[in-house]
Amino acid sequence: MIKFKFPAIFPLVILCSLVALESNSQSIQAKIETVTGEVSSENIGLTLVHEHIMSNFGADPSDIDSYDEDKLFKQILPYLKSLKESGVETIVDCTTAYFGRRVDLLKTISEASGVKIITNTGFYGAAADKYVPEFARTASTSELAAVWISEFEEGISVTEIKPGFIKLAFDDGIPSELDLKLFEAGIITHLATGLTIAVHTGDNPQAVKSQIALLEKYNVNLSAWIWVHASKSSDIGYLTEIASKGAWISLDGVNKDNITSYVEMLKVFKSKKLLERVLLSHDGNGYPRGGAIRPFEAISISLIPTLNKNGFSDSEINQLVVVNPGNAFSVRVRKN
Repeated sequence: MIKFKFPAIFPLVILCSLVALESNSQSIQAKIETVTGEVSSENIGLTLVHEHIMSNFGADPSDIDSYDEDKLFKQILPYLKSLKESGVETIVDCTTAYFGRRVDLLKTISEASGVKIITNTGFYGAAADKYVPEFARTASTSELAAVWISEFEEGISVTEIKPGFIKLAFDDGIPSELDLKLFEAGIITHLATGLTIAVHTGDNPQAVKSQIALLEKYNVNLSAWIWVHASKSSDIGYLTEIASKGAWISLDGVNKDNITSYVEMLKVFKSKKLLERVLLSHDGNGYPRGGAIRPFEAISISLIPTLNKNGFSDSEINQLVVVNPGNAFSVRVRKN
C-alpha cells in the first residue's frame, strides 16, 4: 500500500473539518448526493473536487464504458485506501456518460475504499463533441434537461444512484450552438434539481461570458456554476473578478511540479478576501484507459504544507479543502 508522509498541519486540517461547516458563518448545511447515498454537507470532509476514478477518454464512444474490472479494482482500491488513511474523505468524479461513467463500479469502489464519491449527470461537449450522444444534437433543451432530471429523480441507468452535480464542457473558441444548448439544458436541470453546474471551460473568456449571460437570463446565481480548469487562464485579474461575483473558481491542475504557482495564485485570492470562492483539485485519473495512475495526492503531500509555510492558517486551508466543496456541491436551487 502506498504511504504518504504528512506534516503536523495535516491532522489539524482534518480535525478542523469535523466542525468547519458548523462554525463557519458562510457555510451552508445541506445534502450532498454520493454514489452510496445522501450525506450532509457538514460531513463531506477533505474533498478533491475534480478527479477521475477511471475513464476511457480518447477511446471510441461505442466501447466507452467497458473496463477490465479485476485490473481496475487492483489498481484503484489500494490507492484510494491510502488517500483515505491520509485524510481524504470525498472525491468528485468528473467522468461523464459516454466517456466512461460507470456508477455501479463507482459504488463498489466507494464501499470497498471508504471514500465517498460524487458522480454526475450531463454530457461532455468538449473534444469536438466526440462524446455527445447523437440524440443530443437534435433534442431540444427541455428534452435534454428531462434526461438529466430523470437521472436525479429516478437514478442513473438501472440503479438507484443519483448524480451529485451536472458536468458539461465547452470547446475552445467561440461557443458553438450545441455547447450553448447543453449549458442551457444544464440551467433548466439546476432549477429542477438544485444540482451545481460544473463546466469544463479552461482559458476561454468567451465561453465564460456566454455562460454568465445564460445564468443571468434564467435569474440563476453564479454560485450555481463552477468554472472548471480556471487555472489554465493566465489572467488572474479576470479570475478574481468572476469570483467576486459569486462564481466558483476551480483551480484543478495541481501536481508536484507546480506547487509554487498555485501558492502564488492563492495568495492573490487571499489578498482580495476571495478564498471562499476557490476550489482545488488535480484532474487526476486512477485508471486512464487502463494505464498508470495519473496522481491526485499533491494537494495533501505538497500544497497544504507549503500553504502553511507561506502564512495560510489552518482555518484558511480548511476553507479551501473542506468548507468550500461542501458549499459548492450542496444540492439547492440558487436564484438571484
